[in-house]
Amino acid sequence: MSETKKALNFIEHIIEEDLEKGYSNDDLRFRFPPEPNGYLHLGHASSICLNFGLGERYDAPVNLRFDDTNPAKEEKAYVDAIKRDVEWMGFTWEKECYASDYFQELYDWAVQLIKEGKAYVDSQSSEAMAEQKGTPTEPGVAGPYRDRSVEENLDLFERMKNGEFEEGMHVLRAKIDMASPNMLMRDPILYRVLKKAHHRTNTDWCIYPMYDWTHGQSDYLEQVSHSLCTLEFLPHRELYDWCLDQLVSKTKLRPKQREFARRNLSHTVVSKRKLLKLVEEGHVFGWDDPRMPTISGLRRRGYTPEAIRNFADTVGIAKRENLVDVSLLEFHVREHLNKITPRVMAVLNPLKVVISNYPKDEMEWLVAENSPEDESLGSREVPFSREIYIEKEDFREEANRKFFRLKLGGEVRLKNGYIIKAESCTKDTEGNIIEVQCTYDPKSKSGSGTEESLRKVKGTLHWVSVAHAIKAEVRVYDRLFTDENPDGHKDRDFMEFINPNSLNTITGYLEPSLKDAKVGERFQFQRLGYFNVDLDSTPEILVFNRTVTLRDTWAKIQQKN
Repeated sequence: MSETKKALNFIEHIIEEDLEKGYSNDDLRFRFPPEPNGYLHLGHASSICLNFGLGERYDAPVNLRFDDTNPAKEEKAYVDAIKRDVEWMGFTWEKECYASDYFQELYDWAVQLIKEGKAYVDSQSSEAMAEQKGTPTEPGVAGPYRDRSVEENLDLFERMKNGEFEEGMHVLRAKIDMASPNMLMRDPILYRVLKKAHHRTNTDWCIYPMYDWTHGQSDYLEQVSHSLCTLEFLPHRELYDWCLDQLVSKTKLRPKQREFARRNLSHTVVSKRKLLKLVEEGHVFGWDDPRMPTISGLRRRGYTPEAIRNFADTVGIAKRENLVDVSLLEFHVREHLNKITPRVMAVLNPLKVVISNYPKDEMEWLVAENSPEDESLGSREVPFSREIYIEKEDFREEANRKFFRLKLGGEVRLKNGYIIKAESCTKDTEGNIIEVQCTYDPKSKSGSGTEESLRKVKGTLHWVSVAHAIKAEVRVYDRLFTDENPDGHKDRDFMEFINPNSLNTITGYLEPSLKDAKVGERFQFQRLGYFNVDLDSTPEILVFNRTVTLRDTWAKIQQKN
């Protein structure tokens, strides 16, 4: 039975109405139909969550169908990447399908259309066809080949299939209505000649069906009940239905196409063509660059599938497009990582601190909890010694009363350690502070239960022991584009808005517990943000990506500008 307690979106209302009008739950089947010509991005993630989410809600099967009708742009590598992404998102498909599975049926149906006088081979140039189709305000006119005989059309179409013609010489068009107010109904192209090897059928075919001829028929063959598309396919629905009209049987379920709005994300682009341009021109390292809005890029950056699914659920499904601020996605990433990541200490902009009254050759192990959110994560030991690193911004020679970090004459607590007091500092020839000399209170050790350990100081700093710190490459990422809507300017190219500071690579100093961290493991660097181990890591040098900051620092920057 369908679930009705939760508020329904408009797609679910459509399904509920169909169930009331005679559909059974057994009739329901959904599909996610990517074209394997690039990597999936956040826009696809919303569609994945919608279709597979409906499958979960209604306990209905969902097909993963690859729309592989253009061998010029499609590759098996993209198929494999898409399958990885859907699985990583936490979804399971019932059937793995390909439009290429149906090439013979689609061809046979096209032959049937020709025999019924509903399709013809057009030999015009693409320019001539575009001209005779008219404009949105002017009807098209019949082309010179529209009334070819059935026999001639059958002969030419078979010869197209056999590879006798070069690309662009002939196409097969549906014979519908050259005066239709819907330009897509003015004798749309059903087949074109493409002499390129297909990733599954190799060179078996020299002609390939267009998307509009493939879409509805594939849904019909798979008995998909609801074919959900983004809004740009709304004008295609009339053609979708026309194609189905030519072949559906009353004894089988007829699919229905319905449309929902894209959710565009701020400070990025989600056009595969434009993402490919970023890759090809070297603005990013590849499709899985952590700055990319691809699912593989988000995974490499350290995002979790749960966070992406929660984001999609929050944004929801609507009938109108809008621009969603990327900070909402980052909120869900922070919220989930806060629950699951252990806390560790790392210093990314180091300033040396010497604790002058701590014995020179001594060190000790301090106990540190791994997570205040999850006691089951336990604790670890971190080494403490006379010389430590803190963040440069955590010290000032002079500061007002609102600065609660370290300043000359002031005290702070070292996380899991002692209270220290800044006594003096050393500068280089240019006046930059290069070292701070401090003293510590030996009785103030955290958790020791002494009166001194219970003394309150306003600031607590993270730190690492100089002698025990491990170096790591840390990649600090920012928005890929400086403009909120880089793709929304008619008079400017989106490439003009690329953020030159979207990646900053630095050397970080980490507590030694991280020396065996594995690729993909996530951590909260205390007071700095969430980080994960990048796949470029080696046994010799760890590489960390900053997944997201602890707070929305971008919003603060924007407010200052």
